[in-house]
Amino acid sequence: GPWHNYHSAGTLRLDKYASLLTYTGPDGEKAWPKKYPFCGGVFQSPIDFHRDILQYDSNLSPLEFIGYNVPSTDRFTLTNNGHSVKMYLSPTMHLRNLPFEYTASQLHLHWGNRNKSEGSEHTVSGKHFAAELHIVHYNSEKYPDVTAAMDKADGLAVLAILLEIGPFNPSYEKIFRHFQNVKYKDQMVQVPGFNIQELLPDRPDEYYRYEGSLTTPPCYPSVLWTVFRHPVKISQEQLLALETAMYCTESDDPEPLEMVDNFRNVQEFRERLVFISFREGKLYKCFYAKKQHSNLCKTEILMWWSRCLNHYKNMGIPFSSPDLYFINHSICRIQYSWSSKKALWTRCTKGKLKC
Repeated sequence: GPWHNYHSAGTLRLDKYASLLTYTGPDGEKAWPKKYPFCGGVFQSPIDFHRDILQYDSNLSPLEFIGYNVPSTDRFTLTNNGHSVKMYLSPTMHLRNLPFEYTASQLHLHWGNRNKSEGSEHTVSGKHFAAELHIVHYNSEKYPDVTAAMDKADGLAVLAILLEIGPFNPSYEKIFRHFQNVKYKDQMVQVPGFNIQELLPDRPDEYYRYEGSLTTPPCYPSVLWTVFRHPVKISQEQLLALETAMYCTESDDPEPLEMVDNFRNVQEFRERLVFISFREGKLYKCFYAKKQHSNLCKTEILMWWSRCLNHYKNMGIPFSSPDLYFINHSICRIQYSWSSKKALWTRCTKGKLKC
């Protein structure tokens, strides 16, 4: 999650968290709430995305990335802040199509270690990815800078990209090839500008959206998360460079400490939903997959239908209501009014619906 030593002309640097941040041992994440009460509070991140909490939302439109193509004459500062590698971004970069306009602040990474490449923060159905990239933005319509925004409920918007092993990725190499110059805490190097949009997956319109927190102390619940559905691939060699190049300690430290496993464990996500911009799962197959046989469609709708009915009976909701329900139950996730469900069902039973 967003790290907090904001770096620009004349802005104070919030490095006080960096030196204290540990993931394991007596001062590990279990101990964070003692010093930082928000870490033990609500709306915490990261979380696991599993079927029961996902709700399709047709209003989730693709984000607009303004000014992401930064000319190579501009320079980004890449730094080792003692718990991650972080790159300050150009204030000309903006995100639109969110409740507010957000201005880019920095990006950073989370990863595991060379023996266990499972360093993503967010997980999907319990599965970790190799690493995770976060691009942090602050609400520039309401706040002057990231420091002012980071403790406000509507302060931050973070894009998360899940990384997995695949072919060599030239776009990520534009950052990764500089790791040797930031081996130790507080070292910095200049990186030529490039198109930051290249770091995103091919289908950035498909994503998970929820309200959560910074994933490091002070864990403010101030983040609107957009976690892209499709992972981006980097090579085994690139991942190894990320897992082995850096240290948490300064260059003159007699006991260098490797920078590994800098991810927070998943947090409880009770009584809440994650909204998704893509249709997913068996419930949708019947309605949207062209190749399916209509008999399968009938069985699937029948199962879904009876489970839905039971769910509503149990909740004491009259199912004959013509209202359009936002159905939060995992079984009844499709948002149809009673009449259109009935129409679908009739078409299906008469074999008119080609699934």
